[in-house]
Amino acid sequence: MLKVFILFILLIAGVVLGPMIAGHQGYVLIQTDNWNIETSVTGLAIILIISLLVILAVEWLLRRVLRTGARTRGWFTGRKRRRAQRHTQSALMKLAEGDHRQAEKLLSKDADHADVPVANYLLAAEAAQQRGDEVRANQHLERAAELSESNTIPVEIARTRIQLARNEDHAARHSIDRLLEVAPRHPEVLRLAEQAYIRTGAWSALLDILPAMQKAQVGDDLHREALQQQAWLGLMNQAMADQGSDGLKRWWNTLSRKTRQDTTLQVAMADHLIECNDHDTAQSIVLEGLKRHYDDRLVLLMPRIKSGNPEALEKALRQQIKQHGATPLLHSTLGQLLMRHGEWQQAAEALQQALEQRPDAFDYAWLADVYDRLHRPEEAAKMRREGLLLTLKNNPNG
Repeated sequence: MLKVFILFILLIAGVVLGPMIAGHQGYVLIQTDNWNIETSVTGLAIILIISLLVILAVEWLLRRVLRTGARTRGWFTGRKRRRAQRHTQSALMKLAEGDHRQAEKLLSKDADHADVPVANYLLAAEAAQQRGDEVRANQHLERAAELSESNTIPVEIARTRIQLARNEDHAARHSIDRLLEVAPRHPEVLRLAEQAYIRTGAWSALLDILPAMQKAQVGDDLHREALQQQAWLGLMNQAMADQGSDGLKRWWNTLSRKTRQDTTLQVAMADHLIECNDHDTAQSIVLEGLKRHYDDRLVLLMPRIKSGNPEALEKALRQQIKQHGATPLLHSTLGQLLMRHGEWQQAAEALQQALEQRPDAFDYAWLADVYDRLHRPEEAAKMRREGLLLTLKNNPNG
């Protein structure tokens, strides 16, 4: 641009100076309807040069004015940004102190000029929710949604967290389902999904996210196993509530063999079947469980089972005694089963062996009843006395 300007000046100078040096300035006539302008070539050249200089001066002046305006706007914008940064830093300290009212005020003030306006509005929304102001929390959420543009995941996570805090469980479930479609392995989404699914009883959905929780390392193995157990038990309760014993058995048969071999599920399933008065199926599950793995919880269910084949339970107990030794629980359980069948002498022997290993108020009471049946009142009275003393010893304030 500068080179063109210099070349233009040289050309004009040649036009002007050339005739002057030669003594011939020429003649220029500009004629309109109302005006006649007469001048020499030299005069016209001077007019053009002056006009050009005026245009350049105006351009320079405008540029300076506009630059000054931009600098002024930049100064004001920078001032607001610096103030927003100070407010954000102070708000974070207030959040740490638990002063949610002041934190929300500082976070929302000049939030549009903060480094990350969406983050300010989301934190302000959660602070407002913490102090119970749902209207302000919703306003901050909507403003954050307007500013988030394409990345709406942080906004939806905050919205779901607030919904859970308000106990709007089904709304949170709906939000979680949408989030899982776009961020199926997001750790915070999975943690919120766990809460929403447990609160709404969405046990199948909870089971579905467990593999993603493992890949995203959300919780440890024990936590995920506990969630799996909780989900299975939830589905079991739903099946029993919907269709009773028949529904329970149909649901049980849909599970894989590995799942049916889980002892905790076997115990829960047998317990549910006993409640449904399906003692035969409960007994088969308990016996199948004991064949694969001994567990005290399965043994504790035996006295409650009233099946048409009680001999199978007694046989299983004697087999467990051979394999695992004469434990108090096994002998006590065997004694209770023998009492039910009227085998009083054998029941007395089993209960005596249980009491020899550890005192138990219930075993004393049962043995006293057995002695009554055997017409041994003195021993029965002694057992009741021992049971009472043990109860008083274990419950001195009772």
